[in-house]
Amino acid sequence: MTLLALQSLLRPLLFPASLLYAGFMRLRRRLWELHVLKSFTPSRPCIAVGNIALGGSGKTPVVDWLLAHAIQQGLSPAVLSRGYGAKPPQLPLNVSLSHSAAEAGDEPLMLLSRHPQARVIVDPKRTRAARFAEGNLHPDLFLLDDGFQHLAAGRHLNLVLLRPEDLGKDWNSVLPAGFWREGKSALHSADAFLIKAEPEGFAALLPDICARLAPFKKPVFGFCLRPEPLRSLSSAPQEACPAPGDPYVLVSGVGNPQQVRATASAFMKGLPKLHSVFPDHHAYSQEDAGRIAASGLPVLCTSKDAVKLRGLGIPSLWELSVATVFCSSLWCGLPFPQWWDAWYKAASAALANKRPPPKPAGYNPACGMAGGIAAFSQVQITKDFSKAAAGGTAALTQVHEPGTL
Repeated sequence: MTLLALQSLLRPLLFPASLLYAGFMRLRRRLWELHVLKSFTPSRPCIAVGNIALGGSGKTPVVDWLLAHAIQQGLSPAVLSRGYGAKPPQLPLNVSLSHSAAEAGDEPLMLLSRHPQARVIVDPKRTRAARFAEGNLHPDLFLLDDGFQHLAAGRHLNLVLLRPEDLGKDWNSVLPAGFWREGKSALHSADAFLIKAEPEGFAALLPDICARLAPFKKPVFGFCLRPEPLRSLSSAPQEACPAPGDPYVLVSGVGNPQQVRATASAFMKGLPKLHSVFPDHHAYSQEDAGRIAASGLPVLCTSKDAVKLRGLGIPSLWELSVATVFCSSLWCGLPFPQWWDAWYKAASAALANKRPPPKPAGYNPACGMAGGIAAFSQVQITKDFSKAAAGGTAALTQVHEPGTL
């Protein structure tokens, strides 16, 4: 019996514990927000990117977009990360490309690899990381990766990511009976909601979005992930890039392997011959690499896996990275990039003059879907992606527990 099945079976028994846990988390958040518990807030705009539920919801792709957008505008951003599973040589750790994933964590190293101009600081104590960055690096912008519940670090903006299931069957289903980290009252602290969904999927979610999120009176933005050209990670000279329709192997150690398979299948116009699924944040061994490469086929992996696999000698290893595209919005007259720019400009000016930053452009029911799906019709779901999402389970899949293959 899987953990999910066991949780479902025991849910009636776990429900009282969920009520107690939700009450504790509500009190905890209230104490921080009333400043009964002390926090440290940077003097430059600080944004928490987080979610309400356990598991993958697209936080890292959103942080990746914010980094790229800031750098394009000539800003110096800093990411403050817990560094899940990392063993840093010192704390806080100012991550460099010479650090290993074991030292820095796979996601911090991946973000720095994609944005070398940024600063990425790893420390389980985000306040210590924030003080270090403010005192030594002087960034223009702080990003708290997975920071919604990390309340010791003060922030000026909360971007809360939701999964489609959070608006349906998992709504307000708190640990241990469900997967939410806090009860729905925590969503009042959000400044905007971000949902990973294709435009058509976002439209299909509208009844749930209106029923669940309208009472919070915050704008809602939809985003999707688009694959970028493959990048070779092997040392083989002039290696031919796998083309759509070619056979390939897929490997992933992420929170949502089904999404990775759907993306790869759409991009390659066919299912992988084998999809090796490892636990999230898996530390790949040389033995893992040998078995992954055993088929002799090109191996595709995510950017998060690439920072751990690229030095293990896999002959034909290719990184399939994705770019975040904001494709839908609701209850806001601006698409997300313009909404973000307007808030950052106002917040930066206010903080420079020692004033609290203004709240962002908020909920406007008169906007409806204005600036949403109709305005971004150029972002279309492809037939290939639809087929991959529908038929992805037909791929041969191997699921690996830690230490096995």
